[in-house]
Amino acid sequence: MADSPLRDGVSSGIAREAEVATKPVATRSEIASRGALMKVAEVLTTTAQPSERIRDRELDFFGLTHPGNVREENQDHFLVCTIHPEVLVHGTSLENIGNLPLRGERIASLFLVADGVSGGGDGGSEASRIAAESVARYVSSTLRSYHAAGTSDEGTLLQSLTDAALDAHHAVRLGASSHPEGRGMATTLTLGLAVWPWLYVVQLGDSRSYYCWNGEIRQITRDQTIAQELVDQGLLAREKLPASPFKDVLSSAAGADEALPEVSRLRVDRNGSVLLFCTDGLTKHVSDDEIAAAIAAHSRSKDVCESLLKLALDRGGTDNVTIIVARRRQAAA
Repeated sequence: MADSPLRDGVSSGIAREAEVATKPVATRSEIASRGALMKVAEVLTTTAQPSERIRDRELDFFGLTHPGNVREENQDHFLVCTIHPEVLVHGTSLENIGNLPLRGERIASLFLVADGVSGGGDGGSEASRIAAESVARYVSSTLRSYHAAGTSDEGTLLQSLTDAALDAHHAVRLGASSHPEGRGMATTLTLGLAVWPWLYVVQLGDSRSYYCWNGEIRQITRDQTIAQELVDQGLLAREKLPASPFKDVLSSAAGADEALPEVSRLRVDRNGSVLLFCTDGLTKHVSDDEIAAAIAAHSRSKDVCESLLKLALDRGGTDNVTIIVARRRQAAA
């Protein structure tokens, strides 16, 4: 993400078109009291045409990041990983221990994109790195409620995902306090956790997550920008949003004055389901319909990412571009 004047305006007191004041940092208790922050997105959650659970060998995940044509530094970071039960053997008399299945099939898959914001220098890259590392640490050490996915007890999992985002938020603020160019240091954070057959997405900022099936694409996340807030409040016509000077001013971000995680949930077990996560370096140049067309045109996640990157670069590549695509591996024709 660029260190543009608009991006530097994240939670720094820039006036909205409808008097928006800078807010203090939200604590966990304050966020818990604002129940509206957790939303359940019923995006194509039908069980029609469900597929069997995707085995590890069938996974087709790919991610890439590129600085673009204009920026010298890439302030984006991404993470794609799977989470497994594993047995670590510290001693045994068994001769063929290496032949035992000591690592089980994945419990969950994790996808993360973070787009750094700074008031100058490398603060944006540092912010997105800190956020991604914080989430990785939280998932490996604290997140344990995978079994609750899709059940009446999933509130524990939803709270854990919110806590992961807030840990990243506080880690970025701590990092900014000791960084020589920490003023205005923040990052978007779009985090997806797939626990079959559900996907949970935590959102801070305006990076995006999409769900594509049968040629139709849906944006899972809501852009947390001043302009989108005005549209949601009926103060700005939706068709005027692309021209608004506030379309790139974040209303919520990790490390900013305001960090309000929104959690969405949807089923992803329909045959042919494809997930895509990206920073706004892609969507500044490529439309949702063009993203869907690229997914339909390529059977491999790697090819989808590379074709979309080329399209963004060919059209200017004015920002860093990060893309993740996740789908079931398709059989060779």
